[in-house]
Amino acid sequence: MRIATFNINGINGRLAVLLRWLAETKPDIVCLQELKASQRNFPEAALRSTGYGAVWHGQKSWNGVAILARNADPIETRRGLPGEGEDDQSRYIEAAVKGVLIGCLYLPNGNPPSGPKFDYKLRWLERLKSHADELLAHEIPVALVGDFNVIPTALDVYKPERWEGDALFRPDVREAYRHLVETGWTDALRELHPGERIYTFWDYLRNAWGRNAGLRLDHLLLSSQLAGRLKSAGVDTDVRGWEKASDHAPVWIELSKHATAGSGRPSKA
Repeated sequence: MRIATFNINGINGRLAVLLRWLAETKPDIVCLQELKASQRNFPEAALRSTGYGAVWHGQKSWNGVAILARNADPIETRRGLPGEGEDDQSRYIEAAVKGVLIGCLYLPNGNPPSGPKFDYKLRWLERLKSHADELLAHEIPVALVGDFNVIPTALDVYKPERWEGDALFRPDVREAYRHLVETGWTDALRELHPGERIYTFWDYLRNAWGRNAGLRLDHLLLSSQLAGRLKSAGVDTDVRGWEKASDHAPVWIELSKHATAGSGRPSKA
């Protein structure tokens, strides 16, 4: 099984890119972020014509998340992250797909790193941690997938000193991400590539793509029931170089049908 995440940065404007990538790679499950499309303007028919069922949480001009399933229809289990009743930003959707519970998320950017946007990011991280704890308690295969807008370590950014103080790299943000992972999740890409400098985002400015001046913002976190099935993980970096590309590249993992003996990380108390 292949699970992927792709911040599409405008699904209707980059639909040709998305359809081409789906046709070439045929992932079984895809999480999309930054749809930038209202609920009624999501291109459901175009995706279904290529064999993908979908559930989505749209928002006009901003945010938006979706879960796609190849030759299947995701069964939606949650829309919106619990914990803040008046939160109207479309940043989280959850669905059961092919025996796996998928949480697709688009975590707030948080800049500038002081004021209401950053406070909202920290609250969102706290809410995510609380919900993630509940998911782990069910002891089922779960993946939290998407654009976390967190640079976890200095290895995940081209020039760490230039990002000090940015909301993506603030110590309190990185600590919140680390605390989330250490309660029982496996950062799939880093698990299989522990010492490699891997990026998933390159800004449109200052020739960042050409200089490989990137960041790792897109993560797939696996519960212990899935971590034991992890076979491979990577980034489709070539997609970033396509015409009218998103500033993110797709990130993917391959799972085996069954866990390998002795593999996976146990959940921590």
